Amino acid sequence: MKFCTVRVGNTPQRFCCRVWFLYQFMSFSSSCAAETLYFSEEINTQEPNYMELQRRMQSYATSGSISKALETLSFMRNVPGKPTVHDYNALIWCYVKSNNLLLKELVGVYVAMKRFGPLPNASTFNILVNGMLLLGNYKDAFVISEEMYKCGFKPSFVSLMKLLKKLLESGSVVDSLGVLEFMLRLDYFPTENILNLLMVRLCKAGMIREAFFILSIVIGKGNYPCASTYTPILWDLCKSDKSYTALSLFYSLKKRGVVHNTCSYTALVYGFSREKLWKEAFCCLNEMQAVGCKPNVITYTTVIKFLCDDRKIDEALGLLDKMEKEGCDPDLVTYNIIIRELCHQNRMVEIVDLVEVIDRKGFCPDSYTHAALAGGLLKGGRVGLANKLLLDVISRGCTVDVAVYNIYFNTLCHENRSGKAVSALKSMMEKGFRPNNVSYNTILKGICEDNSIDEALEVFDRIKWANNGPDLVSFNTILSTACKQGNSSMVRRILYRMEYDGFKLNAVSSTCLIQYFCTVGKIPECLKLLESMVGNGPTPTIVTFNTLISYLCKNRLLGTAYRVFKYMKNTGFLPDMFTYNILILASIKDGNDMLVDHLSTDMYSQGLELDAVTYGSFIYGLCKEGKIPAALQLRDQMLENGIIPSIAVYNTILEAMFKRGKFWDIISLLKEMVRDGCEPNVVTYDILSRARSKGWMKKFPRAAKLMEFVICGNCEKETYHGEMTLIDKEN
Repeated sequence: MKFCTVRVGNTPQRFCCRVWFLYQFMSFSSSCAAETLYFSEEINTQEPNYMELQRRMQSYATSGSISKALETLSFMRNVPGKPTVHDYNALIWCYVKSNNLLLKELVGVYVAMKRFGPLPNASTFNILVNGMLLLGNYKDAFVISEEMYKCGFKPSFVSLMKLLKKLLESGSVVDSLGVLEFMLRLDYFPTENILNLLMVRLCKAGMIREAFFILSIVIGKGNYPCASTYTPILWDLCKSDKSYTALSLFYSLKKRGVVHNTCSYTALVYGFSREKLWKEAFCCLNEMQAVGCKPNVITYTTVIKFLCDDRKIDEALGLLDKMEKEGCDPDLVTYNIIIRELCHQNRMVEIVDLVEVIDRKGFCPDSYTHAALAGGLLKGGRVGLANKLLLDVISRGCTVDVAVYNIYFNTLCHENRSGKAVSALKSMMEKGFRPNNVSYNTILKGICEDNSIDEALEVFDRIKWANNGPDLVSFNTILSTACKQGNSSMVRRILYRMEYDGFKLNAVSSTCLIQYFCTVGKIPECLKLLESMVGNGPTPTIVTFNTLISYLCKNRLLGTAYRVFKYMKNTGFLPDMFTYNILILASIKDGNDMLVDHLSTDMYSQGLELDAVTYGSFIYGLCKEGKIPAALQLRDQMLENGIIPSIAVYNTILEAMFKRGKFWDIISLLKEMVRDGCEPNVVTYDILSRARSKGWMKKFPRAAKLMEFVICGNCEKETYHGEMTLIDKEN
């Protein structure tokens, strides 16, 4: 592989363009020089002092008066053997240092030297290169360096290193490769620091093949690359889900005697953790410790972060404990990551314990801590608690950023208090708060969810948007609500506003329109729009297909839904679990066992596994047929696979038991619900109320008492467990 295919291949063409410019200017420059010479010979009656002319010429050049400097230079022709190349070099150097330099004038001097003499020497080129570097014209400096070499002079290592460094610092990665190839032709090799910087820039630019090639050159010269040279390649591969390729490079270098450091191992740990290859990730972590390379807080935090992303909070807590025992102190970032996931999983006891640890260690909660706590609580369904937390943080004057304020607005909107969110925003802006589009869009969404679409549009018009104005999310927020409501006039108004403001429909906008056509029952228009999106854009997403399939299934149009499903696959879109769950449930309700089997087989072939919704659908089908023992067995299988049954699953089974008069089975299932930590909801209470109205509980007073507790919804856990024990004895 040659770098010239990337960069230097453009050099001849670019240089020819530059030379053409030089040629165009040459006649002008030389004629000016000739005229100046003729004029000076006419007006001078005395031979000037050479030293005085040198001083005067340099003074003019330094001040940026190139024409007077050239005029003075021409006077030197009255002195035998003058001006010399050194005089020209002095003029060029002084002019380069001036604050009034014009590149065109400088090039003119060089062309005149080439045409009329004296010919440029090595110093001429070095001065020009340094001048271009001083001006920031790095590409021109490279062209001059190449020209210098063609004229028989070898550019210095120092000047090329300086040029390579400047190009890298300016972000010109492709041109940097051209300079590197030029250096290699001159048998120069960059210093370690510059080489490492080049590797970092290449990897950030996604030029991994070029980085590999440079690494092979380093190894080919018999050098042992330092970790800073090859580690950027490991990181780039691991960030691109190519961890096994990174591992191969890692061990290849290790066989050559390269000693890896913490950063190299951390790259592999990051890659395998990112891909959820936990066995490989922990093997790398263990090997790292075995060879005496101590993991640092970044290494541990990396694993903890991806464990939390994978909802493996217990493993994350275990690793937190391990790192502390090994003397590696977690930082606030580590704690924030864990707090956020604990909030997602409603692990309030651990949250309180961790907050106490943070306080004990002297950490001051930052904006991310507050965002992690409140955002996690919000996602975990504890909206009120998240709201109180943020209200306390804001009222105490804690330093918070716009992200924390946005979560606060979100909590208000979740509580159907969008009006309060609007007034809070106004009050905060009066105190200096500067909202962003996320702030406005959050509030707009809250207003829309309150079904106040006219108010949302009114607020939309009153908002003092930033310089860029509303974004596509802003329009889509209102458009989505209008489409869900089937509000034709509002849909037209939003579409007109979008067109007026120069916004084109994206996949979200088009999906909203598909939902609108579904809402108003225009199925043919839905199918036409979908076909247009596939053929002409915007490209539909899996959500687009799922929206249409879901509507069709809800309206008992399973055949049409399945045709859309096949069309989706034929056009290159892969269905997700949501797609299969929609169709499987619809097939079960329709009694189409053959289609259920086909969808299940197809789902497994895609590498997808049953989730809680799929299990719930199959349990619904079994209960529908009265196969309650089989439904309970499938529920047990869920638990064995680590999937916690939702209250909807239990309600499905309870309803089936109620319809068949299985009172004691209902009591037994309630016990199991308590054991699994599943709290009854309104549907559960309704089922139990109907069971009580049947008069089944007169013979079993303790069971009746328990039912009363559950129905009233004020059953404490200890009482619940105690009553269940007594019922066991009674039964």
